[in-house]
Amino acid sequence: MNEKTINQSIENKEFQEIIKDLVDNKRVQEMKEYRQHYNISCYTHCYEAAYYCYKLCKKWNWDYKSATRGAMLHDMFLYDWRKHQDEYKGFHAFHHGRIAYNKASKEFELNDIEKNMILRHMFPVTPIPPKYKEGWLLTIVDKYCTMAECFEYYFGDGKNKKM
Repeated sequence: MNEKTINQSIENKEFQEIIKDLVDNKRVQEMKEYRQHYNISCYTHCYEAAYYCYKLCKKWNWDYKSATRGAMLHDMFLYDWRKHQDEYKGFHAFHHGRIAYNKASKEFELNDIEKNMILRHMFPVTPIPPKYKEGWLLTIVDKYCTMAECFEYYFGDGKNKKM
């Protein structure tokens, strides 16, 4: 799934409205400049995670607005983590939640659920688990999206690279 596919559905106007101020933001748009996994930008990765969180939280009657917004900002670290490994001593996975939180909180007013989602989405890589069910969902959705991006890269119709 990608941004174009998600945008094609009229059903998803609410999803678009929830994140409109985020995706219109210059710093969030900057996420398109950084590769997240394989050929996927950080922006696209977060957008897809936000969409899945939106759909599932809406279905389960959870706080879908906070979940959607937190997921859209969860990887707003704004650097190429492959080139900054020395700066983080190879531990980008351990630090980027805090970095994304710091950058997102400078741009937007975040509620407690959104803050916690951004900070804790890397559990169990980072030791402190999410506090809210929406954060647990993002933790799982983030791993799902990453695996889907991996499979698409190696086995998808693009046939980008052999394993």
